[in-house]
Amino acid sequence: MYYRFFILFFLLFLSFSLLYAQDWNLSKDENKKHDLDKTLNIKKRNILLFSEASIYLTSFLALNKLWYDNYPRSDFHFINDNSEWLQMDKIGHIATSYYSGVLGIKSYRWTGMNDNSAIWYGGLTGTFFLTIIEILDGYSAGWGASSGDLASNSFGSLLAISQELYWKEQRIQIKYSYSPSRWAHKNPEQLGRNNIERVLKDYNAQTYWLSFNVQSLFNIRDIDVPDWFNVSIGYSGDNMITPSRSLETSDLRERQYFLSFDIDLTKIRTTNKILNNIFHFFGFLKFPAPAIELRNGNIYLHSIYY
Repeated sequence: MYYRFFILFFLLFLSFSLLYAQDWNLSKDENKKHDLDKTLNIKKRNILLFSEASIYLTSFLALNKLWYDNYPRSDFHFINDNSEWLQMDKIGHIATSYYSGVLGIKSYRWTGMNDNSAIWYGGLTGTFFLTIIEILDGYSAGWGASSGDLASNSFGSLLAISQELYWKEQRIQIKYSYSPSRWAHKNPEQLGRNNIERVLKDYNAQTYWLSFNVQSLFNIRDIDVPDWFNVSIGYSGDNMITPSRSLETSDLRERQYFLSFDIDLTKIRTTNKILNNIFHFFGFLKFPAPAIELRNGNIYLHSIYY
């Protein structure tokens, strides 16, 4: 299920990134001046609203036709799936909603909209778009709308909104990393039949991180800390073959916690605009680095962790 809204997120990402790519090359101080000098550009606002409406309608119709038409329908209903996949799917919702919100805020600022309005309207982009999935799931007999998914979507949006309201930047980011697992072949239908599917579906192979920018959070003056240096706390699950505990997996599935270093690619600026845009585009990925893992009370050291 998760890979459907992941694809939706990238549709948003690719579409909106074209709108404000030029702002990625501004420094923080330049962005502040840029924001003060802005006034609402009606043409840009209309382009953005038309793009959002088109993506929303296209996504709704496409998902409904290509996916849900293949399964029986039902009256709208809710399900409780909060115990599945050690909550990795819920964190996936948070991450997707968060980055859709970050993207939305930048896009609404690009129009010259009042900053508070841009933060709230743009920040709620993820919650708004991901509601498509919950509506369609709610009318599908094989699934159902999930209150946990809705709460996770809202949390991801609020994480983006609160930082922009308080700091005017994202000092704590959600990052993603992937390392192939040994479990996908045991349930290819749900965990993926190939590497492309597994990047989106295999929760054993995914790790989500809270990445803290050391310089901006702690304003360190005594030590020369690069502004791109981050410390990250990660979470993942392992030995998950099915969504919920079952006879063959009840004593195997494990939670994993990580501590690692990271690089904030959005803080790296060069004289090459194309290279800057590439750094920003891949900024949601956790940079491979040494890590400490805590699992079942045991500590493991990784010379490099993806």
